[in-house]
Amino acid sequence: MNSAPASALAARIEEYASRLSPELSEVRRDIHMHPELSYEEVRTTRVVVEYLQKLGIECEPPFLETGVVALLKGANYKEGSPIIALRADIDALPLNEENSHGFCSLEPGKMHACGHDMHTAMLLGAAVILASIKDELQGGVLLIFQPAEEKAPGGARPLIEAGIFKKFSPVAILGQHCFPSVPSGKVALCKGSFMAATDELYFTVSGQGGHASAPHKAADPVLAAAHIITAVQHLVSRVVPPHEPAVVSIASIHGGSAPNIIPSTVTMSGTMRTMNEELRALLHKKLQATVTHVAEGMGVTAELEIRHGYPALVNDAEITRQAAIACADYLGRENVLDSEPLMTAEDFAYYLQEIPGTFWQIGTGTAEQERGNTLHSPTFNPDEKALVTGAGLFAYSACRFLENAAGRP
Repeated sequence: MNSAPASALAARIEEYASRLSPELSEVRRDIHMHPELSYEEVRTTRVVVEYLQKLGIECEPPFLETGVVALLKGANYKEGSPIIALRADIDALPLNEENSHGFCSLEPGKMHACGHDMHTAMLLGAAVILASIKDELQGGVLLIFQPAEEKAPGGARPLIEAGIFKKFSPVAILGQHCFPSVPSGKVALCKGSFMAATDELYFTVSGQGGHASAPHKAADPVLAAAHIITAVQHLVSRVVPPHEPAVVSIASIHGGSAPNIIPSTVTMSGTMRTMNEELRALLHKKLQATVTHVAEGMGVTAELEIRHGYPALVNDAEITRQAAIACADYLGRENVLDSEPLMTAEDFAYYLQEIPGTFWQIGTGTAEQERGNTLHSPTFNPDEKALVTGAGLFAYSACRFLENAAGRP
């Protein structure tokens, strides 16, 4: 890559990416019409494999039942050459699509409502571009089409446990995610803590049912559940330090069958989001204690199950700095934004616990964006122009990271 100035390389890749626009839209729409849920991405896996094979890129033997891993080698690649990893997720959500465009989901109850169809097409586009300039690549590009991001335990940790980083040792890993809140053509990056650790909370409150006219003869789990909901809120306001972001939300409550019957059991569920593991562990203990003590005080019993979700996503500061430079080179500095931390969660966090890397927002929003065009919405409809942006940016960033790695002593 030293033979081409940054601006010249960016121009070449941008021009190539623009020519790919119709093809990337076709690929994305095909995947969009045939969404597959987490751990079920058989067709999507086949589409990716066949696409890479046409490019002459050999796929690795499967690490998992679904998903694809392939190493795109530069012409002079040899053992010990630097590798940069690029990741896209491929699964859909259990959602009925409510859009009216001509390529809606053909699978009832399944929809690509989080942009994973876009991510997959972007990475395939990057593979096309990188394959066309492999004589110039100073290393290898590890293409990771990951299954099951949407459902814990996710696909990232099983891939790691299956030995992806033992077989390959990338110098860094890069990922991008569609965000309709960021204008199309722009990206937003965040150094350090970017996304939250997430845990699912499941409560069972058990008492003594009875007639609603005689509550003194019952042990009311409904009233106790209400007190538990109120009590756990104080953890954020009185246990969490004011400078630390944290969320505890009870999102569902079920109990009873009639207005005049006190039920014996109430169940609730919710989520907890934190930005560091120490606070996460502390809140786990405080939650258990609060639920137990409130229940005892109300004359009932309560059990809390905490299902551990993804850890906090912490972007490497130096890799993020280098990525911001690459993004500015490719898109123009005015199109590179700073992102605030988000309380959403992503299993890309597991990769960042193993190797340095960064995960950024790629804009898919438009000025004419309609209400409801949000992630996980049945009317999510990202701007397809972002396919060209994402494919080119992935390819250019990979080139620059390999160049930097090859130049290190």
